[in-house]
Amino acid sequence: MTLAGIDLLAKAPLGDGDVLLGGRWLPAADGRTYSLHNPATGDLIREVSSAGEQDARAAIEAAQSAAAEWRATPPRRRSEILHDTFVSMRTHQDTLARLIVLENGKALRDAVAEVGYAAEFFRWFAEEAVRIGSSFGDAPGGGFRHVVRRHPVGVTAFVTPWNFPAAMATRKIAPALAAGCPVLLKPAPETPLTALAVAALLAEAGVPAGLVNVLPTDRAPEVVSAWLGDERVRKFSFTGSTATGKRLLQQAAANVVNVTMELGGNAPFVVCADADVDAAVRGAMDAKMRGGGEVCIAANRFYVHADVAAEFTEKFGAAMSAVRTGPGLEEGVTLGPMINRAAVDKIRTLVDDAVHRGAVIAAQGTVPDGPGHFHPATVLVDVPDDARILHEEVFGPVAPISTFTDEEEMLTRANATVHGLASYVYSRDVGRALRIAERLEAGMVGVNRGLLSDPAAPFGGVKQSGLGREGGREGIEAFLETQYIALDWTD
Repeated sequence: MTLAGIDLLAKAPLGDGDVLLGGRWLPAADGRTYSLHNPATGDLIREVSSAGEQDARAAIEAAQSAAAEWRATPPRRRSEILHDTFVSMRTHQDTLARLIVLENGKALRDAVAEVGYAAEFFRWFAEEAVRIGSSFGDAPGGGFRHVVRRHPVGVTAFVTPWNFPAAMATRKIAPALAAGCPVLLKPAPETPLTALAVAALLAEAGVPAGLVNVLPTDRAPEVVSAWLGDERVRKFSFTGSTATGKRLLQQAAANVVNVTMELGGNAPFVVCADADVDAAVRGAMDAKMRGGGEVCIAANRFYVHADVAAEFTEKFGAAMSAVRTGPGLEEGVTLGPMINRAAVDKIRTLVDDAVHRGAVIAAQGTVPDGPGHFHPATVLVDVPDDARILHEEVFGPVAPISTFTDEEEMLTRANATVHGLASYVYSRDVGRALRIAERLEAGMVGVNRGLLSDPAAPFGGVKQSGLGREGGREGIEAFLETQYIALDWTD
């Protein structure tokens, strides 16, 4: 499997190791490696260099050294490099998708969709790079002028998850480079190869050496603590669990680091009495099953009006039962393995708890025999409000259904969570749908739509689902500082 001349399954992409520092591919400073396994088979993919504290500090040096030149690079040139990377990702889409399947496990169709989505961040922010605005005007009281400039924030550090190894990297890297900032990236230990491939394409497109540094590791605290403890790191962006995000926020506070956090979710999916049930089922399959349910904005709780609950459950159950589970590259597979055995165990625990409390398994698919971390697509009904699965992010292909008759009561239940990332509403009455959407405590709401994400739209949550926004115009704002100059001169 090759990409731009790189053997992705060999010992190293370009040199003697997998740590990208200052434009060079190096082993970890202390020579440490860790094993990367295929979640569909358990087979060893390869040994990967594991960066440590020394590598983390060297990456800051490399980024800081590259910062001034990139900051002075004309926005049009930055834009051209990002656009060339977009084209390159689309050119190598099949190879990148197969790489994602190899290390993440998701079905090939989902991996192909992810590569297309990930590439779009380079195109969108290539366009935004040339639109960073400044302003000049008279002070209202007269006598001097206001000059307002936007400058890159400085060295940026990113921690990305395994569920979207390409898109979560590009959603951060693209706006940072567009704004004029150097990048430090720690990809998830489960999916480092995709991040390395994206970095290789950036280098091929003309990103200067040292501007993008990628540190795979299975000892994240060493790397991240070194970054957050260095005053030269001025921006930190994290996508992951709320619990980890809270700890990182505490570390970032020591140096008052500018942070963006995209944390956990617990998305409600509301089906009103007047909903188009067939459309709602299609949307539910999109919102629940994309990426095997291992998605932060996946529908986690289904609130279906009692008048349509039987029809929705029957049709949704049939769709879930028909899901074909297996290794992601097999023909016809739409549900791959979960990322690891611990993920499967957690899902099973939540299902068992719900059943113990009175829930019933209304529909369930099958899983293949043999190795691999598989869990069947599952629909639960009669799920009581005290079931853990309604309060914890299941992060898997399980859909718990509860019914409602009163809109106010449903909204109370839907909002009874510390999370507020995404929500979904289905109704033929647009007024009703918007009324519900505006009262749902979520940063993003899909109305009669099960797919939310768009590089041109702001992505992020409220409450304990995060801080700030990625994507859209807001995405580049996160990497810019505002400077005001009071200007006076004598005629």
